[in-house]
Amino acid sequence: MASHYQKPHAILIPYPYQGHITPFVYLAIKLASHGFTITFVNTHYIHSKISNSQTQRHSNKDDLFAKARENGLDIRYATVNDGFPLGFDRSLNHDQFVEGLLHVFSAHFDEVVGNLVKSDPPVTCLIADTFYVWPLMIAEKYNLVYVSFWTEPALVLTLYYHMELLKKNGHFASQDNRKDTIDYIPGVEAIEPRDLMSYLQATDIWTVVHRVIYKAFTDIKKADIIICNTVQELEFDTLSALNKKQPTYAIGPIFPSGLTKAPFSISLWSESDCSQWLNNKPNTSVLYVSFGSYAHTSKEDILEIAHGLQLSGVNFIWVLRPDIVSSDETDFLPVGFEECIKDRGLIVPWCKQIEVISHPAIGGFLTHCGWNSTLESIWCGIPLICFPLLTDQFTNRKLVVNDWKIGINLCDKKRVTHEEVAEKVSNFMCGDSTQELRKAMKEVRKTLENALGQDGSSEKNFHQFMEDIKVNIRKRAGLSNGHVSPLHQNGNGLAH
Repeated sequence: MASHYQKPHAILIPYPYQGHITPFVYLAIKLASHGFTITFVNTHYIHSKISNSQTQRHSNKDDLFAKARENGLDIRYATVNDGFPLGFDRSLNHDQFVEGLLHVFSAHFDEVVGNLVKSDPPVTCLIADTFYVWPLMIAEKYNLVYVSFWTEPALVLTLYYHMELLKKNGHFASQDNRKDTIDYIPGVEAIEPRDLMSYLQATDIWTVVHRVIYKAFTDIKKADIIICNTVQELEFDTLSALNKKQPTYAIGPIFPSGLTKAPFSISLWSESDCSQWLNNKPNTSVLYVSFGSYAHTSKEDILEIAHGLQLSGVNFIWVLRPDIVSSDETDFLPVGFEECIKDRGLIVPWCKQIEVISHPAIGGFLTHCGWNSTLESIWCGIPLICFPLLTDQFTNRKLVVNDWKIGINLCDKKRVTHEEVAEKVSNFMCGDSTQELRKAMKEVRKTLENALGQDGSSEKNFHQFMEDIKVNIRKRAGLSNGHVSPLHQNGNGLAH
């Protein structure tokens, strides 16, 4: 029986958004390169988006991991129905889609897992995105070790984890939320209400996303292990406090080795090549502007930012997703804007972000503060101008601007104005204060580099995490035979 459990086989299932898929893919590769068998599960829709975005030069359109298998890694690939037809607009019908993820998706995924437990080697571990609401149920049904993978910073994790405290103290879910400093969350020195995630600032607290959050953060407390795409040294107190509750490993940033040359594309959109345009620009002279893969903004904000960029006189690349305002409104730039900016600005629907921000011509990044974008910028040493739109982005901005001092706010008022955009962008790209940001960025980047080194905290935590999975697998094997494995009492050996 024991030999049956020698090779761990983990199912990985990311939440079906770009920012979640990317770290999951690299986690799959990292685990497989350490001897795990992996089955990576994407929804049919996400698989179709990635396949359709590939150019002809990518021969492995139907299997993300064909190249990895050629290199000897045991990564299998499966797809699952998310409950909606491929032509259904998940962005325009967001709430309906999330209702489906909440109530329908688990039945489809359960069927996939039911088949995989009969595979060779049998599945022994489920690594699921924290935002899913059914992993605990499925892990218990099939006697799998349950790992909750949190793809955002530990600060965001702990605020959701302690929602009840925020509620009890009147900072969340009260008739009139308190506006004073929050100083009672374990491992968080202090945070202002404006820096909470948008869902914890909301007045309507029974949206479908809120219901997902409530269920997901009840279930995470029963996970065998939590892994977090962050760095221990950057969020030490927060992670230490979480570790007192249950095993929590900071194993980030989860990048491929040699980040600027990713092994394959996992983009949901076709990527424009900006390198030729950038090659003609002086070093650090170009501002990169992107608001990520998911969040929407208003047409008014886009118009103000466009006028501000035009007034600033700065060179820029602006990634403007066709659905940045909404799926059915595609004409949102000022009339004649592209003619006015000519050689100074390049507008593309999507691009290879890492290749762009690692180019010597890039001097700054105007960002929505998505967590992947933040980590990638740090790795490439690019200071940030922050314009958060949704969810964790407000809390990420707090880390960037207040804690690590590697960025500035785009707007200090409620509404963004073209005057403020022009002034901020111009000072940011050409002013003296940017030197301070660059200096701070070097320090934070060094922390990331050290964490990923051979003796670094993330590397040590990753190995401890893998051992913890194996211990939990043996415990489950022992339990199914009516006894607990004596190898480990609790499986909580944590690296500090």
